[in-house]
Formats: sequence, C-alpha cells, structure tokens
Amino acid sequence: MAYAGLTAERLTRAGAELADEVGFDQVTVSELARRFDVKVASLYSHLKNSRDLKTRIALLALEELADRAAEALAGRAGKDALTAFGNVYRDYAREHPGRYAAAQFRLDPEAAAASAGGRHSQMTRAILRGYDLTEPDQTHAVRLLGSVFHGFVSLELAGGFSHSAPDSAESWSRTLDALDALLRNWPTP
Repeated sequence: MAYAGLTAERLTRAGAELADEVGFDQVTVSELARRFDVKVASLYSHLKNSRDLKTRIALLALEELADRAAEALAGRAGKDALTAFGNVYRDYAREHPGRYAAAQFRLDPEAAAASAGGRHSQMTRAILRGYDLTEPDQTHAVRLLGSVFHGFVSLELAGGFSHSAPDSAESWSRTLDALDALLRNWPTP
C-alpha cells in the first residue's frame, strides 16, 4: 500500500531538493525514504529505482530551465537575448546546483524525446537567427554556446575562479561579450 501523500511528483520534487543539498550523485531512493521516514519498499509503488528517480529529477530540471529561458528571452534579440539566455543557465546553476547537475544526466532516448531538451535547442537556434548563421554553422554555434555556458558554470561552481581577481562575474560578462563578437563575425571555412 502506498504511503499517504506520496506521489511520483512529490518524490521527484523532494529528490530535486535533496540534489541541491547533497549533490545529484548522492540522490538515491534509500536517501529519499529516510527523508520521508518510510521504508524504501513504500517508494517503489511510485518509482522504479534510483535511475528512474534521477531521470525524473533531470526532466524536472530541464523543464524548469526551459521555462526560465523562455521567460527571459521573450521580446529579446541579438546580444540581449544571448546574455539573458546565458544568465538563466548561470543563475539556475548557482541557485540549484544539484538540479543543474541533473540537467546533464544522460537520458535514454525515450526520456530524451519527451524532455524539454528540444525546447532548449529551439531557443538557442532562435537566438542564433539574430546572428544570421546557416547550417551547419548554426549547429556548431549551438554546441559552442552549450560548451561555454556549461564549462564556465561548472568551473565556477567548483570554485575554479575563486582564487584570483578579477571576480568571476566580470569574467562572465566578458565571456558573453566575446561570444557576441564571435557570433557576429563567425569564421567561414
């Protein structure tokens, strides 16, 4: 019999909170059961296993990120859109480090197809239309932006920029300026 009040959605949200507290890698069904003071077996009527829980957290994180990005991009173009989009990722990672890590979780093809990942790609491509890039350069630019955003945020979260001046916020601003300049002057093969 299912524990009163527990649902897959409630467990997913609690798992996301747990990920932000202890790290996404530390999230397990067992740890979640401890949080709710229930036996692990009682969660299996809502979750298949820890991978299912992590997949659900990843889908939640991707959805939250896509919603924030869509709101931030509304009515913006060019560098303003690029900056807003980058700031969404950086801010989300800083506010929700475990969920941000979950957004990088490798999903199986079925879960990936149902995820908000496609929305992220569409929004990135919409930003790039302001830079007049065509294929395959647009795909290269999507990959570049994802790599730079993720790389910067990951290094910053790990404390990689905390040991020297200038402040990482200044470096972030300069990085966005550099990306804008690169996209406006995309090299031709």
